[in-house]
Amino acid sequence: MNRRNFITNAAMLGAGMPVITSAALTGCSTGEKKQKLLTPEDVGMFSFADKAPDGKPIRAALIGCGSRGTGAAEQFIRSGAGCSIVAMADLFPDRLNASHKHLKEKLGNDVPENACFLGFDAYKKVLELPDIDAVLLCTPQHFRPEHFMAAVNAGKHAFVEKPCAVDPVGVRTVLAAGKIAKSKGLTVVAGTHLRHRRDYWEAYLQVRNGLIGDVICASAHSNQGAVWYKTQQPGWSDMEYCIRNFFNIRWVSGDHFVDQAIHFIDIATWFMDERPERAVGYGGRARCKSGDRFDFFTVDYYYADNRRMWTEARQIDGCDNNFSDQIYGSKGIVYMNYMHNDLKITDYNGNPLWEYAYAEKPIKSAYQQEHIHFTESIRTGKQINQAEMLANSTLIAIMGREAAYTGKAVTWDEIVASNLRLGPTTYEMGALPDYHEGVVPVPGIAQG
Repeated sequence: MNRRNFITNAAMLGAGMPVITSAALTGCSTGEKKQKLLTPEDVGMFSFADKAPDGKPIRAALIGCGSRGTGAAEQFIRSGAGCSIVAMADLFPDRLNASHKHLKEKLGNDVPENACFLGFDAYKKVLELPDIDAVLLCTPQHFRPEHFMAAVNAGKHAFVEKPCAVDPVGVRTVLAAGKIAKSKGLTVVAGTHLRHRRDYWEAYLQVRNGLIGDVICASAHSNQGAVWYKTQQPGWSDMEYCIRNFFNIRWVSGDHFVDQAIHFIDIATWFMDERPERAVGYGGRARCKSGDRFDFFTVDYYYADNRRMWTEARQIDGCDNNFSDQIYGSKGIVYMNYMHNDLKITDYNGNPLWEYAYAEKPIKSAYQQEHIHFTESIRTGKQINQAEMLANSTLIAIMGREAAYTGKAVTWDEIVASNLRLGPTTYEMGALPDYHEGVVPVPGIAQG
């Protein structure tokens, strides 16, 4: 991850294709160059089939049995014939049992009791089982880098939920594991599910074909109401509380700017096709009822040639909600409204240039589609490896978070080289002296 080798060519890593710009595809006729329009195949667009093709049964292990893990397991089972969950791992019996019951009663997928493991080392026990083809990594994200590296070393295909880490140290582990996975021919699909929507891909194709001219800047918005939280219960140690309340604990989740806004940062990064040079931001804690995180952020990312990306993220009730991206070009604007399945391109006078045909090509749930792509890649041998893409987007989000925490400009060089690591280095139930409930970063210098 050096300074000049970031996202150029990374936009298509998920499909194993290089970036091909329209300027590179020209032909000569009567002495003049003519632009050749790109096709979906040129940019590596996914198939968007309703089901993965039939083939050899795929036996997967679920690591992290909370609500997201259970949802991912269900989507994997439904992705194609012969897909099943054959092992499970979690820290807590109640979560594992609830997930096990759901898969058995709703989907008829009954995981044997001797293939269900508990504890911080449960993922290791799963990976030691014979005949495991793939893993679904759905624990709180602090643990993702270690689990991903272990899965790749064990030769398993991996579905890796977003974000892939909470700090730069973890991101570097994911990058290394991704390279190993590529060398082994393993499929790696990321949980940045918007990359698996057909309407987003078709809009991307329009941008690559020059419909909006040169891409100048972007905005990414992740604004919603307050989300779930837990308070510490009698009998819970600090460690158990932090993990059960992970969404609200910085060292476990990375804060919601990393955990949630990454979806829209990832899309803007994809369309911008470049990494930012520095970030300046602010944020704070206005309504949170537990944990040690912020509940609002605004970050301004600066790129080469004076290009910009503005990102905001808020989780406060009673405010305007907005899940969207806008990509601004020299000739027009791409509007991607995730809340309303509304994707269109207009010029700066509001005249329509292009609009996705939802009636003709309905959108399947992106959460389901990413697992269809996962299964399809494994069965066809057409490798998808989204590890680097996910790592880059995660690091951009971490860069913005740290800019907001400190109130200072954070450069790409600084965040790439940073030794920042969040959380404990040993994992056991008990006290966490370095965790302080409700204490959040305070940017700047207090006035006397």
